[in-house]
Amino acid sequence: MSWQNQGGGGGPWGGGQGPWGRGPSGQRPPDIEELLRRSQDRVKRFLPGSFGSGRGLLLVLLAALILWGLSGFYNVQPNEQGVELVFGKWAETTEPGLNYNWPAPIGDVETPPVTELNRVEVGFKSSADASRSTVGRDIVEESLMLTGDENIIDIQFVVFWRIKDAGQFLFNVAEPENTVKGAAEAAMREIIGQTPFERARTQGRAEIQDRSLELIQRILDSYGSGILVTQVEMQKVDPPQSVIEAFRDVQAARADKERSINEAQKYFNQITQSAEGEAQQIIREAEGYMQEKIAIATGDASRFLSVLAQYRVLPDITKRRIYLETMSQVLKGMDKVLIDNSAGAGTVPYLSLNELTERARIGRAAPVQPEIPAGGTP
Repeated sequence: MSWQNQGGGGGPWGGGQGPWGRGPSGQRPPDIEELLRRSQDRVKRFLPGSFGSGRGLLLVLLAALILWGLSGFYNVQPNEQGVELVFGKWAETTEPGLNYNWPAPIGDVETPPVTELNRVEVGFKSSADASRSTVGRDIVEESLMLTGDENIIDIQFVVFWRIKDAGQFLFNVAEPENTVKGAAEAAMREIIGQTPFERARTQGRAEIQDRSLELIQRILDSYGSGILVTQVEMQKVDPPQSVIEAFRDVQAARADKERSINEAQKYFNQITQSAEGEAQQIIREAEGYMQEKIAIATGDASRFLSVLAQYRVLPDITKRRIYLETMSQVLKGMDKVLIDNSAGAGTVPYLSLNELTERARIGRAAPVQPEIPAGGTP
C-alpha cells in the first residue's frame, strides 16, 4: 500500500506533513524544549531554595566528591593482608590496620586471610562421612614412587601451607591448591628417587620430610606464588598393596634371621666370657703360686743367711744343731723300734719288725670296741 493511499496525504503521517507537523486531527506534537523546562521546574520545587541555583548544585557535587573520596579508607584485620588495585592492576600490599586506596570504580581492595592453615593431600583423598569419621581413598597414580634402589614404594603425605604474600598469591597463581600439590609430588618423587627403600620406610622418614619441605618451598618461590609451606607430614610408607603379603613374608624371614644371629651372638658371648673368666682365674692362680714360691725362696734364703751368720760365730754348735733338726724332720714320720743293747746279741733273732710295725699302725687306726658282757650291758 502506498503512502498516498493512507489518509489521503503523503508520508506515514498523512497530509504530507513531517513527524512534527500536524496530524490528521490537526494537533501539533509536544515541544521537547518545553518538556525539559517543565522537568527542571519540578526538580527546583523539591529542592531548597538555595540549591536551585548553580551554586547549590556545585555544593552538592562537592559533597558527593568528598564522600566518594572518604570511601577509599579500608581496614585490614590482623589475620589478613590488603592488596590494593588501581584500574584492576596490583599496586601495593598493605599490613593490618587502617589504610587508604583510590575509591571505586578507580580502585579496589582484596583482603585474603594469611594466617589460615591450608591442607593438601598427596596419594590419597580423605572425606568425612555422616558419623564424622575420616574415610581415605587411595590415589595410586600419586602415591606409587620409585626409590633409589629401584623398588616401588607407596607413600601418602600431607602438606600444610598458608599465604605469605597476598599480592603474589592473587596475581601469580591461578589454582593454588593444584600448584602446591604438583610441587609437593614432584619434590617427593625426586627425594624418594635418591633414597633406598628400607631407609625411606624406617629411620629416614624425618629426613625425607625436612628435605621435601625445603624443596617444595624453593619450587613455589621460583613461581612467585606467595605461599609458605609450614609442614610436610608423611602418613603411610609401605610396599605396594599387590606385593605387601610377600613383603611381610620377607620381613618375617629377616626377623627370624636377626633372631638367630642374636641367639648365636648371645651364645658366643656367653662362651667367650666363661673362657675369659677361666683364663683369668688360671692366671691369678699362677700369679699366686709364683708369689708363694718367691716368698718361700726369699724366706729360705733369709734363714740360710741367718744360719750362716751363726755358723761363722759358733761352727761346732751350729753343725750339731743342724744335724739334730735334720734328723728330727727325717725320723718324725717313721715307725721306729728301739732295741736295748743290754739284752745281748741274738735276742729275738727271727722277729719280723715290719709285721710288728704294721700291726701297731692298724691298732692305732682302728677304733676301740667296748666289750659287752653276757648280761647285755657294757
